[in-house]
Amino acid sequence: MLISQSTGKFLKRKSKFNIGNEEIDLTIPIVMGIVNVTPDSFYDGGKMEDENVLLASVENMIEDGVSILDIGGVSTKPGSQMVSTKTELERLIPAVQAIRSHFPGVPISIDTFRPWVAVQIIDEIGPVMVNDISGGSLDSKMFETIGRLKVPYVLCHIQGTPATMQDEPQYEDVVKEVSNYFSERVKRLTKFGVEDIVIDPGFGFGKNLDHNYELLNRLDSFKVFQLPVLVGMSRKSMIWKALEITPETSLNGTTVANTLALMGGADILRVHDVKEAVEAVKLFCEIKATIKK
Repeated sequence: MLISQSTGKFLKRKSKFNIGNEEIDLTIPIVMGIVNVTPDSFYDGGKMEDENVLLASVENMIEDGVSILDIGGVSTKPGSQMVSTKTELERLIPAVQAIRSHFPGVPISIDTFRPWVAVQIIDEIGPVMVNDISGGSLDSKMFETIGRLKVPYVLCHIQGTPATMQDEPQYEDVVKEVSNYFSERVKRLTKFGVEDIVIDPGFGFGKNLDHNYELLNRLDSFKVFQLPVLVGMSRKSMIWKALEITPETSLNGTTVANTLALMGGADILRVHDVKEAVEAVKLFCEIKATIKK
């Protein structure tokens, strides 16, 4: 349970926050669209390097009902090697400038573990959400930087680094250990004055197949934090390996997994395929409306 550092009282779950002037309303789940401007991402690497292709893809996402665009300039797939900050910014800055210029009202998230990248992007285009797959573990300055910037932050769980995280990850109780991780880091973030925190269990980030499905099965355990929950399983190996298919043929499996996540309390679905995720949310909301009646 999240507790105020100043009063010691339990905090009520926040269902809304702002990215700049844009309000993000989580009274019903929303969809975050993945925009990878990298040559080596596991599913869509290299597809967004052309600006026209990038803008056409973003336009399609907006038409399909996306609520936030999550733009990344570094691949964090298992076994990936880190690129320099300079390279990351060279990929990100033209992309975010083009997107902000053509679609000024769309909320933007930056998928980065580097606080300096977040600072530079915010200097270029204004406030963004910061989606940090490392949960502050790859740069010790991240939490204080987010506190100073006063922007929303996605706190993701990871065991190891992208280069090593799938080298036989071990847990005694994955849900308990991920919960302990969130508890400790949320306290640190609030001490730095971070007000808008989203937690992400980190599917595929230092978890094997069993760990991932245990997290999915017990996703409602994270409601105790009274914080929004982001789930990112889109076309990941936990889906295509279980089905013995490929990332390219795993859309149906992704939609099934996303629907299960919604049933478990997910607030944000991070996906490559916006239309199908938005449809899953709509059907989920129909079920919830029927239950309330």
